[in-house]
Amino acid sequence: MIALLLGGGFGAGAWLWWTGLRPPRPTLAEALNRRAAPVRPRRAPLPRGAGWAARAGAPLVPALLLCRLPGTRLAADLRTLGIPAERHLAEKAGAAMAGLLIPWGPALLTAAAGSTGFAFPAWTALLLAALLFCTPDLAVRRKAERYRAEMRQALSAFLDLVVVALSGGAGVEQALADAASAGQGPAFTALRGALREAEVTRTAPWGPLGRLGERTGVAELPELAATVALAGSEGAKVKASLTSKAATLRGHLLAEAEAEAAGATERMSLPVVTLFAGFLLFIGYPALTHALTGL
Repeated sequence: MIALLLGGGFGAGAWLWWTGLRPPRPTLAEALNRRAAPVRPRRAPLPRGAGWAARAGAPLVPALLLCRLPGTRLAADLRTLGIPAERHLAEKAGAAMAGLLIPWGPALLTAAAGSTGFAFPAWTALLLAALLFCTPDLAVRRKAERYRAEMRQALSAFLDLVVVALSGGAGVEQALADAASAGQGPAFTALRGALREAEVTRTAPWGPLGRLGERTGVAELPELAATVALAGSEGAKVKASLTSKAATLRGHLLAEAEAEAAGATERMSLPVVTLFAGFLLFIGYPALTHALTGL
């Protein structure tokens, strides 16, 4: 137990020494934004709906922020889902604390029964804490990927509806509003929010749609905004650009669906191969045993 504590202390000291040698260096844009932004408290208040893990791990959020967490990719996923980084880090810290405490309950019971070994519970606590610390990241990544896939599918249907409305003689803004109001779900809600922003600010709708794509990580939205912005405000040019973009997006979605189906087919062959290998082993083992014992 003492050796475990000494090893953990040495590892923590080495990590702090390495972090001190390579401090975080923000870019010029980040430094300017930090100077322009108002000073925030080191511990941001958690939302009212935060769970027990976020409340338990909230005191450790400043330390995790100093460790350059969350990473660039995880921060993009959090922006996609609209989850504050402080809340996510608090949940990670709370889950890790729970992982550190859970194995000691059975260890104390076994110690009361006469067993005095604490090395195994200590290693189990460390491994469980590391596992629970990484679990929220995997959940956020999976939800972000699912949201982006839903956004691409909704965008494909949205563009088709806009082209139909433009063919019927509607204006660009009216066609966009009608297409956005025809769908349900988080993706169409985000599209309606971007169009409402353009209406309130009295700007072209492609700017808010492009910013929505940058925030959610859907590359098709900024590409659509740039394409239509180059086409100008004439209805015929906008219709041709939207038609071309809708066809391209449908082709990409179809290719992704075919690749996913091919991957699922390959994964289905693995259980069959495993079953066949087990069947061959079941048949050949008695014959091999008799041959070896007969020698």
